[in-house]
Amino acid sequence: MKVFISGNIAQSGLNLLEENGISVTKWTESRQITAEELISACQDFDALISVGPNKIDATFLNACSHLKVIALHSVGFDNVDITEANKLNIPIGNTPGVLSGATADTAFLLMLVVSRKAFYLHKKIIKGAWQNYEPTPELGIELNGKTLGIFGMGKIGLEMAKKCIGAYQMPVIYHNRSQNLEAEKEIGARYVSFEDLLSQSDVISVHAALTNETKGKFNLENFKQMKSDAIFINTARGGIHNEADLIKALQEKIIWGAGLDVTNPEPMQANNPLLNMESVAVLPHIGSATEETRSAMANLVAKNIIAGLNGETLPHQI
Repeated sequence: MKVFISGNIAQSGLNLLEENGISVTKWTESRQITAEELISACQDFDALISVGPNKIDATFLNACSHLKVIALHSVGFDNVDITEANKLNIPIGNTPGVLSGATADTAFLLMLVVSRKAFYLHKKIIKGAWQNYEPTPELGIELNGKTLGIFGMGKIGLEMAKKCIGAYQMPVIYHNRSQNLEAEKEIGARYVSFEDLLSQSDVISVHAALTNETKGKFNLENFKQMKSDAIFINTARGGIHNEADLIKALQEKIIWGAGLDVTNPEPMQANNPLLNMESVAVLPHIGSATEETRSAMANLVAKNIIAGLNGETLPHQI
């Protein structure tokens, strides 16, 4: 059995595949593989490990309908046509659970550095603009006791909430398609409407999947419903916020700050005005980028591939 991998994964996953007699071929170029190249590459393989934002759409699936299994090196699957995959009987696996802590760490990091304008002030040192002490310019804001609003109270959202409660005693409100009774019981989170989430939160942290319902959800109209000293954090998918509207909301001081690990589009261009704003921090989609998490993700990917090639139900099938 042979599997094609569209990017690099941790060695632990490759070892697991090879131990199970599966031959591995990797895309070795530094650029992202194109849709046409991915279709062509998969013709001689039994399975695909999709790394990065490859579109596993109807065109790809029908051109590669011989594939026995596709494993995503991600939790999100907004780039996959699940309906078409089901029609063609191609199981799709993802990597839930193992990256919750690392991604919540990234959201917490962004909240903290935004609140103290840390990225912007660090750049001033690099530019030689560290001046004599002044007590009032470029002040940050404190987080202790502020209200955290979680948009998407799943595993990552719950981890973020726990960190904020432990560090800053932040009361937690959240909005989901349905209530998360486990979160309410465990941390005292309070379910609210989307409108109340906007108006009551001092920090809004996004942890939802990108769907037709959530695409562009955070637009100018909704930023205007937030507090003028609120911080917006997105570590989920860039498509959930309207980036032009976010820029306008920050420039016009409709909201106070923003921390992004995901942008719209990705990669972000170097001339994006967000990169030079005082109370903004942007990271290049590193939410799960720790050695431990990426190794765990690679192992889940390998287990999904092994199960699929053996005709078994995937351990983490979408």
